[in-house]
Parts: sequence; C-alpha cells; structure tokens
Amino acid sequence: MSFKKQDIYKALETITAPGEGKSLIENNNVTNVVIFGNEVEVDVTINNPTLQAKKKIETEISKAIKTSLDAAIIVKVNVQVVKPVAKENPNLIRGKEIPNIKNIIAIASGKGGVGKSTITANTAITLAKMGFSVGVLDADIYGPSQHIMFDVEKVKPLSVNVDGRSKMKPVEHYGVKLLSLGFFTDPNQAVIWRGPMASKALNQLIFDADWGELDFLLIDLPPGTGDVHLSIVQALPISGAVIVSTPQNIALADAKKGVAMFQQESIQVPVLGIIENMAYFTPEELPENKYYIFGQDGAKNLAEDIKTEFLGEIPLVQSIRESGDVGHPVALQNGTVLEKSFSEITKKMVSELVQRNANLPPTEVVRITTMSGCSAVKK
Repeated sequence: MSFKKQDIYKALETITAPGEGKSLIENNNVTNVVIFGNEVEVDVTINNPTLQAKKKIETEISKAIKTSLDAAIIVKVNVQVVKPVAKENPNLIRGKEIPNIKNIIAIASGKGGVGKSTITANTAITLAKMGFSVGVLDADIYGPSQHIMFDVEKVKPLSVNVDGRSKMKPVEHYGVKLLSLGFFTDPNQAVIWRGPMASKALNQLIFDADWGELDFLLIDLPPGTGDVHLSIVQALPISGAVIVSTPQNIALADAKKGVAMFQQESIQVPVLGIIENMAYFTPEELPENKYYIFGQDGAKNLAEDIKTEFLGEIPLVQSIRESGDVGHPVALQNGTVLEKSFSEITKKMVSELVQRNANLPPTEVVRITTMSGCSAVKK
C-alpha cells in the first residue's frame, strides 16, 4: 500500500504550532515534505526551537503521520526543525559601509558600447562643479577607461599610511578622485581573469583605498549582469543605480535586464532613473537639426513602462567622443549645450536620490540642503 503528500499534510493539520493556536499547515510552518518509498522527510519552522520544543514537535509529527496511515504501512519519519529566517527589510542598506562615503551610485547598462563610462565621467565632473566631493571607481575590470577619460593614463596611485595600514591614494583630477584597474595593468595586454580573481581585485580597489570624505562615489560597472555586479551589491551599500541605454531596441532589451537585476528580491537596489545616450545626431554644420539614427524616445518609453524616472537625453555629438578621447570631458566646457544637458541630468539624479534616502530607516536618514540650485544630500 502507498500514500501521498496530501495524506501527510492532512495528518499535519492535527498538530498545533507551538504558541500559535493554529495547525502547522494553517500557520505555514511546514516548508517541505518529501516521500522516498516508505520514508517521509518533513521540514518545519518554529519560532522557539529549544531542544525540548524540537523533541516535542518531532514526536507529535511522527506519531500523527503513522497514526493517520494504514496500520499495514511501516513508515519512517524524519523531521527537521529550524528557526524561521527573519525577512530582511528591503529598505535597509546592505553591505559593508565605507567610512565617510555618504552615497554610492552604480552606473550600469545591460549592453556594452552605449556610453556608460562617458556618462559616468561627465556626471562625476558635474557633481564636483556643483560643490560636492566626488569619487569614481572604475569597476569595469576587463575594459577600464576612466583613467583615459580623466587624462591620468600615465599616473600611478600612491601608497599612504592610514591608521597603521598601507592604502592606495586615489588619483585626483578635475576635482574627482579616481581608482581604476587601468592604473595597474599593461594597456597592451588583456586582463584574463576568472570571476573570483576579478572580485578580489575589485575588493582591493574599494576597501584598500583611502577615499577620504565623499558626498558621492560613482561606480562605473561593466556591461551585462555578472560576477562584478553581484560582488558590488554584496560588498557595498549601494544607494541607487542609474541605467544608461541608447534608443535602439536591442540596447533597450538589455537595459531592461539591467533594471531587473537591481530589482531582484535578493538585491533590492533602487533604480534612480534611465539616461538615453546617443538620442539623436546633430551635425556641427546643422546645429538645429536632429537625426534619430537609433530610434526616438526608446529609453524614455522604457522608463515609463517600468515606472522609473527618465533622467534625460544626450545627443550623439562628435565633440563628446573627441573630448573623452583626449581626457577632457565635455562637462568641463562651461556654457555649452552639452554641459547644460549633463547639469540637468545630474540634478534630476540627485533629486531622485534625495527621495530614495527619505524612505530609509531612521538610522540612515539624511539631511537635505541646497547647493548651486540643486538639492544636496548630506548626513
């Protein structure tokens, strides 16, 4: 004679959960039931798993199951009793806090080649011009570029002594502190590392560095959703993420995956908004014309679909590429249309961050001040 799972669940309905006043089934204490021939495995959770309580519930479960089944059936019952895992508050900042760094923002994209590093560099410079103290961590282990964009390709970080420990001093240019694997690798050789090696290098850049006091640390993530991304969200209390995409459908599909990664239940990093790069092409000789080479309003529509903020658009202009190549980002050029565009995008990003921080538990509440016409985030 045989028996089924429903027979086991029916038997467990007769047992009261300790201190609950309901049956194990009604109170959702039974987490798993597995049958192997005439052997039954039952996993249950109880709030007070003392040795006495565990023994009592194990005995009751075993007796209830054996009594409910046909007397001819010889069954062995194995019961595992554990304490339920406390549900994590999704608003709590997770990870290891870096002293004196107030806000950490991840700049990400699902797809490579959409200008994420360019956006990161210009956003960092814009924040610095607004009066904030800013750092950039180039977390693109396999294709670092921030050291080139900040025109410090040939500079090496110095070693400083901090509380008896030797730490890296980030390279500083344009008012922004910078660390990148590009400082430590041969530009003519590929970085061929497995995930654990890349994660270890990244941890050194983060925790073995003397960042000092920062209002913002921007993390330039590699494209995709892989080991580096998981290492970052596990190691650092990310305040929020910004997604960069072009209007092209294939880029938007990957951007949606990037958003989904941060919204995973196990990660829960708020997405502050989406930036559309290469939104349209404006030739130098026809500054009033707009040519939507990769499509129109793709990232804007995506932001509406997933109910997140559209932070703004950056056109496909030759000077952006040229400025990045020579290590002089366009945000440094005061009064230009591009500088104004980056200023507006950055202000919106900070505004979204202020709202995000307003929802944190009391221990993480921030004080909001005003600086350069933009809401500032202070502890």
